[in-house]
Amino acid sequence: MSNEIEIGRGKRARRVYTFDEIGIVPTRRTRDPELVSTSWTIDAFQFDIPVIGAPMDSVMSPATAIQLGQLGGLGVLNLEGLWTRHENPEPLLAEIAQVDDEVAAVKRMRQLYSEPIKPELIRDRLAEIRDAGVTVAGALSPHRTAEFTDTVVKAGVDLFVIRGNTVSAEHVSVEGREPLNLKQFIYELDVPVIVGGAATYQSALHLMRTGAAGVLVGFGGGASSTTRVTLGIRAPMASAIADVAGARTDYLDESGGRYVHVIADGGLGTSGDLVKAIACGADAVMLGAALARATDAPGRGWHWGQEAHHVDLPRGRRVAVEPIAPLAEIMNGPAHIADGSANLLGALRRAMATSGYSDVKEFQRVDIVHAER
Repeated sequence: MSNEIEIGRGKRARRVYTFDEIGIVPTRRTRDPELVSTSWTIDAFQFDIPVIGAPMDSVMSPATAIQLGQLGGLGVLNLEGLWTRHENPEPLLAEIAQVDDEVAAVKRMRQLYSEPIKPELIRDRLAEIRDAGVTVAGALSPHRTAEFTDTVVKAGVDLFVIRGNTVSAEHVSVEGREPLNLKQFIYELDVPVIVGGAATYQSALHLMRTGAAGVLVGFGGGASSTTRVTLGIRAPMASAIADVAGARTDYLDESGGRYVHVIADGGLGTSGDLVKAIACGADAVMLGAALARATDAPGRGWHWGQEAHHVDLPRGRRVAVEPIAPLAEIMNGPAHIADGSANLLGALRRAMATSGYSDVKEFQRVDIVHAER
């Protein structure tokens, strides 16, 4: 049966689903949450929890990347952010948080982010994370990747993230600008690469064929993004994850057994969204706003991405997020409020236990229902 609907006589559209439109259904035996494993392994790196901190200045500093690593997850530092442009970003982050007027805030951010990226700061920030004994991960946008790759690799990064609103294996550039050849780049690099975002089966399959270890699923769907409003582009996450998970299965057969991890990135505001993302087929989730709510987050009650201060066409905004608890409590509780914003991993364990599944990979097989809103 086709899931297309008619928009008008000359256009049809595929019916897709958001997290709000689906739910998981317990159908097996139950178990104690203490008997559930949330561990996740990508390449040679194992993590106790399937959570990645988004490379956004309001979410991840070297200190919070270290803290998330110590909590069992993976913190990814934005290598194009304030931490690699300024020797001491702390007073600048405080200044951004104190600007009341949104127009003035964007203007000031554009000034701060116009400072050139300094290779020695990339080296020093990654060294700080490495010295703490946690997995080191840094992120660059596609158009900055070739410029700073050598610096990042020499600094000793363990995992490299190429993250944009959308990343394709076939990018067409203007004359005189050499596009990033992802397949060649990943082949020549000596560390595993996570790349994205992708939101369709075909785009994800192309990215998997480049040799990426993981694919980020999403297209500017986070709390600070206005991509839907400015560009008219939208990728409801439940369907996007399921589509990319389908590409993972087909690529596993095509490649003779090479498994590429699917990482949900965007639109994950609550613990319930995290649960549903994994139920739809994600191996892990990348969290932004959910971690920006931490009282010890670098954004100090604000959350923004690189799109917020884009020179030509901002596709994001600085949004206020109410600080609710330290990062450790947001991850592992105990939660003091019942809105799904704290004890994210406790909620995941309980959902898995209630459904009778013992690990994340098994939980991807849980039954899902669609409920009309």
